[in-house]
Amino acid sequence: MSASSSLPVIPDTRAARVLVVGDVMLDRYWFGEVSRISPEAPVPVVHVQRSEERPGGAANVARNAAALGAQSALLSVVGDDEPAQALSRLLDADGVRQCLHRDANLSTTIKLRVLGRQQQLLRIDFENAPAHEVLARALQEYESLIADYDVIVLSDYGKGGLAHIERMIALARAAGKCVLIDPKGDNYARYRGASLLTPNRAELRQVVGSWSSEAELERKAQALRAELQLDALLVTRSEEGMTLFREDGVVHEGTRAQEVFDVSGAGDTVIATLAVMLASGSDLASAVRLSNHAAGIVVAKLGTATVTLDEMRTEKQG
Repeated sequence: MSASSSLPVIPDTRAARVLVVGDVMLDRYWFGEVSRISPEAPVPVVHVQRSEERPGGAANVARNAAALGAQSALLSVVGDDEPAQALSRLLDADGVRQCLHRDANLSTTIKLRVLGRQQQLLRIDFENAPAHEVLARALQEYESLIADYDVIVLSDYGKGGLAHIERMIALARAAGKCVLIDPKGDNYARYRGASLLTPNRAELRQVVGSWSSEAELERKAQALRAELQLDALLVTRSEEGMTLFREDGVVHEGTRAQEVFDVSGAGDTVIATLAVMLASGSDLASAVRLSNHAAGIVVAKLGTATVTLDEMRTEKQG
């Protein structure tokens, strides 16, 4: 296993074209002060003082790609409701091209987080699955969009928006496109033929079982990569960094020393950075190094956040 040292050159990303497809959600944050315990139950009382909204899921991937200077588009299914309108406004502000199919019977997924003194106290989820007819229309649009983009990102959050993922992979690969997937669940057979998967440590363990050494991890990861006919498998490993498995070897990237404030959305930043760098001409090993660098920056921010090229250059110099 080889490890890298210095960071590669950050390419010009302005011509990069990235299409993100997958499950979107609206992340809502309620911030407040906690000064007492409820007399009704042994839980803290939060006096909410402000709130924030941010795009989540595949929408966060798309905004991360846009923040890195790429031409970013998002294809997804949302409800015909107020959270969908809020999501659309936020994506407009982030410069993301939207291809949102509205389903009147769908409630746009919301993740509501309640924080007191910068600590998350509670998360409440609102969600249901989209209708097959809307998914079929989205697939038709996907077919028409593929030719206009360099890299396709399929962001699977298990909410039902990627019911046709096998067909999506086949169409993109037939068109010669690089297909990156952020996977979910334990049925990885549906991702067969993609260019690269980016499971985190826990997600990989769910599929291949646990390991007791780096050698065992490599055997299991390489077996999965070969079985699924992937070009590569990138395992993000939290405080252990990330490891790239390819047929010709393994490259490990250690975690950059930094204060870890919030890891939510870090995987979105990783796959978005990978997509933008590959679409900008970086080789895979360089793109992985830059993605690890971006992840080290974003975990120091609260909630689902983005990283800019200026931040990457500044941190690189620092």
